[in-house]
Amino acid sequence: MKIIVDAMGGDNAPQATVQGALAAHKAHGLDIVLVGRTADILRAVEASGEKTLPAGVEIRDASEVVEISDDPATAFKRKKDSSLTVGLRLVKEGGGDAFVSAGSTGALLAGATLLVKRVRGIRRAAMGPVIPTAEGRAVLCDCGANAECTPEYLLQFAYLGNYYAKRVMGLERPRVALLNIGAESEKGDSLRQETYALLTKAGEAGRIHFTGNIEANEAMLGGADVLVADGFTGNIMLKSLEGTAKFLLKELKKMFYSSTKTKLAAGLVKGNLEDMKRLLDPGEVGGTPFLGISKPVIKAHGSSDARAFCNAVLRAAEYAESGLIADIEANIERMKVEQP
Repeated sequence: MKIIVDAMGGDNAPQATVQGALAAHKAHGLDIVLVGRTADILRAVEASGEKTLPAGVEIRDASEVVEISDDPATAFKRKKDSSLTVGLRLVKEGGGDAFVSAGSTGALLAGATLLVKRVRGIRRAAMGPVIPTAEGRAVLCDCGANAECTPEYLLQFAYLGNYYAKRVMGLERPRVALLNIGAESEKGDSLRQETYALLTKAGEAGRIHFTGNIEANEAMLGGADVLVADGFTGNIMLKSLEGTAKFLLKELKKMFYSSTKTKLAAGLVKGNLEDMKRLLDPGEVGGTPFLGISKPVIKAHGSSDARAFCNAVLRAAEYAESGLIADIEANIERMKVEQP
């Protein structure tokens, strides 16, 4: 398994990206292609404790970097020798099994869509992060790639999330729910109501296990395995979850260190607190896939440290091995809205 890494993308690049990729190589035997400025990458390799480039790790030089200030819609075209563009071209041409970047989300999505291309028949690629719930995990699809959607887009997001939950999360019959402002079938705007009808029909045909509408609070309690949303709604939910997690952990720390008595209590539950912190830490998941793209493309968080980026590389390998894209290609006709 060979993973192509955008070594120059992200707030902490190239040190965190290179160190994380090397850790994934060392721990799991993954072959790595580090794409970026060779001199900068070699310095990061040395700073990671490696005197020479390990066997199974190679460098593909790219002289340019897509900056956060660049126009995301055109950056990958204007900077044809950027680490992001070169890496996407490599995965498109079969130079590796998956591509990982912590760089600009917009530029990565635009490049993946226009250079690597969507699976034929998929109307829009979607971002599908895995979020923690009271019962385990759920995939949220979409979380920001498509602010404006049609019912057909959301129908396809449901299928994309369903196949991801099956192939990557190992769920035999994922519960698919439509994120809405109420559980009743008539709730929501016309987009939600029309999508509800399409998902109900798909459920009745046995193509997905559609359980109906779900509100955000019930979703967090584990009421579904796949949460279907337009990118605007999904992004608000995701960012609310991330902010709530940070707030909760901050308040718990403040409470436990407020007195000698609570400090003693903190010592007794330290292990439990660490488990809770890991559960709420996006770095534990590592990366978010662009579902619907014809090759595995993974977006790591822009602020990823080496541990988070290592996990993103592992997610990329997991995705590439899953057979998910083949599932999408084989079932694309089911994912289209029948014309009257």
